[in-house]
Amino acid sequence: MRTPSRGDRANVLAVASIVAAALLWATMGIFVRKLALYALDTMAVVAVRTTITAVLLVGLILVRRPAALRVRPRDLWCFAGTGIASIVFFNYCYFLTITLTSLSVAAVLLYTAPAIVMVLSLVLFGERPTKRKLIALGLAFAGCVLATGASTGTVAQLSPRGVLTGLGAGLGYALYSIFGRYAINRGYSPLTITAYTFIFASLGVAALADLGAVARAVVSAPPLLAWSIAMAICTTVAPYLLYTGGLQRVESSRAAIIASVEPVGATMIGAVVFGERLSAQGLAGVAMVIASVAMLGREVGQRKE
Repeated sequence: MRTPSRGDRANVLAVASIVAAALLWATMGIFVRKLALYALDTMAVVAVRTTITAVLLVGLILVRRPAALRVRPRDLWCFAGTGIASIVFFNYCYFLTITLTSLSVAAVLLYTAPAIVMVLSLVLFGERPTKRKLIALGLAFAGCVLATGASTGTVAQLSPRGVLTGLGAGLGYALYSIFGRYAINRGYSPLTITAYTFIFASLGVAALADLGAVARAVVSAPPLLAWSIAMAICTTVAPYLLYTGGLQRVESSRAAIIASVEPVGATMIGAVVFGERLSAQGLAGVAMVIASVAMLGREVGQRKE
């Protein structure tokens, strides 16, 4: 029996980091529901999340490792990609889709992202779509459909514009893995990538949110600031650092499929925290997503199957 090498252990840790990131993203519903009590609209929540994240990360870097803020001007497009093309574009399209379709339809359209990452990774990085990846992708997508509660009955809720914005959300979600890969290939650390991602994202979202209303809400309700900081740490700082760190050892296409465990986490949180009923269909979806993650986790880091 072969003894696991240091590289094997690092690969397992990378997969665990991506899974942990996805589960932390899944807690977003808790914070969104809490912040909704303070009458913040969805783009205001995004503004709070991105701005506080940028401030926290820049502050951390200045205290612990100032050199991490040094980037080459010619590489700034990578961070504009992760921050504006991904974070801002994804959030805008996703929230717009929610207004045009049901939550379940929006979630299913969002989880076209792994397929988009797979195609883009093939073209841009030469990551070939192996049989195992394709099977895992199919399992993950089908599992997301079941876990989010989408069914044939949601077809009536489709609209051309809703489908278009939903696919736009999937593209924006996918682009973090793509631009993040470019930044990693240029030698930047997860801390640097995440910090500049949210510096750009906070600048981009400022054009879409009423920052004055956000500032007034924070001043008038001090607990809102505490909840906002907690949201930034739990749903942004920690998961994006973990996911970007995982990308250092896991192919973008694999990482995107593994991150499909997010709706599993959201489904379980809905059941445990909010008492939402977990159907047999939902449980089947959870099992399918977990199976897809297990399939890829066994061979992560390998180029041949």
